[in-house]
Amino acid sequence: MQWQDHAIILGVKRHGETSVIAEVMTRDRGRHLGMVRSGRSRAMQPVLQPGNAVEVIWRARLDEHLGEFRVEPVTLRAARLMETATAVYGVQAMGALLRLLPERDPHPHLFDALEVILDHLHNPADAGELFVRFELAVLNDLGFGLDLAECAATGARSDLVYVSPKSGRAVSRSAGAPWADKMLLLPPFLGAEGNHAADFDSLAAAFRLTGFFLHRHVYEPRGIEAGAARDGFVQAALKALNPALSTLSGPNGISA
Repeated sequence: MQWQDHAIILGVKRHGETSVIAEVMTRDRGRHLGMVRSGRSRAMQPVLQPGNAVEVIWRARLDEHLGEFRVEPVTLRAARLMETATAVYGVQAMGALLRLLPERDPHPHLFDALEVILDHLHNPADAGELFVRFELAVLNDLGFGLDLAECAATGARSDLVYVSPKSGRAVSRSAGAPWADKMLLLPPFLGAEGNHAADFDSLAAAFRLTGFFLHRHVYEPRGIEAGAARDGFVQAALKALNPALSTLSGPNGISA
């Protein structure tokens, strides 16, 4: 068995004296593991850093085997990703999100999105907005997608300001007014009109929104936590937009 694909390094762990098990996100074969011989060598260590784009050739006798990777560098961005807190935490947080998906399950749109986000993690505003959209895409692929295109009550596509915590559907201002205190806020940049850039308030609301549904549908049923990487990314992205802010919290936790 053999195949070749574009991939992004998600992480590695030691295997024996000189080798590693590399975890990559491939474009056509999803998240995949494989052994890299001499992966701990001076030549390979800089290549096998999270966030780097590589070309991989996977070989194994049978498809269900772990197999071996031959890795060739394409874009070595790991050093740049160590320069800002949003980048450091963002790489880890997106890797954690991809691990929620079944191994070897193809999600080419998530691979494409991951590449775009990795090139924008240095800009907190862009990184935050793209990360939220990535979380929404992962929720959708897990079968828990949100419907933010029209009002659940009226079918209206304008003035959508809430999201129902029960259905995950958008609600208009007028229809949701009687239950406003129980609704989640729909940030303008995620609405059907989508003509607003993310600012501090809308980004904080977006993190609460995705955090709420990830916790309800994914983390809580699996008995796991969101992890420190998402918390760190949320804190860093919001603090970059409001440097005076030192601690971020909320009823559901911005980083929930």
